Order: sequence, then structure tokens, then C-alpha cells
Amino acid sequence: MNRTGALAVAALGLWGLGVVARVRGPSSEPTLDCAPGEVRMVEGIARCGTGEPPSAPQRLLLGQRLDLNRISEEDLARVPGVGASLARELVRTRARRGPFASWDEVASVPGVGSARLATLRAATELR
Repeated sequence: MNRTGALAVAALGLWGLGVVARVRGPSSEPTLDCAPGEVRMVEGIARCGTGEPPSAPQRLLLGQRLDLNRISEEDLARVPGVGASLARELVRTRARRGPFASWDEVASVPGVGSARLATLRAATELR
């Protein structure tokens, strides 16, 4: 078989895997039968019941939103699109002014533009 034929076979194989993955892809149905607040981690696996509460990064992976008024600077910096300097500014502003009561208050923090505000709104909530 020549090089072109081998590439064609490889491309068809990858295409076939893509079709199978799409058909068997992840379901939008929850995999756990408990409320998000009841999810616990046991040896790195999310379960209902007893165990450690998930860390902020684990909660994001589980599709849970974080409380912007309680999250630590370190955990906030791990939110994709936020980074260390914005996390520091948000936590400092929160310490000075008190908890954020609205997204307009969050938008007034230096470094929060429309794109970052959208990221924050998707990953966090104001409680």
C-alpha cells in the first residue's frame, strides 16, 4: 500500500471513530441520583452520600457553579479565563465592599470586561 492509501485508511478509521463517539457520546442526563450539594468525593470519584465535598475545580468539572462571594482567590484563579491577577482583584474588591449583590458590581471591578463577565457568570453565582 502506498502512502496516500495508508493516509486514506487512517482518515476513514478516525472518521469512523468519530461517528461512533458521537452516537455513544455523553448524555445530558445526570449520572448521580442526588442533588449537587450532596455530591461527595471518594478516592477521586464523585458519589452521593458520605465523603469529602468536591473542591472548586472538581465542582466545575461536575458542572456546578461556584459562589463568587465565598470562593478563595486560589480557587477563583483556576477558573478558566480568570487568572491570578483578576482573581486577586475580585477578592480584594469583595473584601473592601462586601459581597457582590449584582453582576453590575462585578462588571465594575477593573479587569472585568464583557468576555470575562460572561465567563464569570457561566462558572459562578452570586448568593
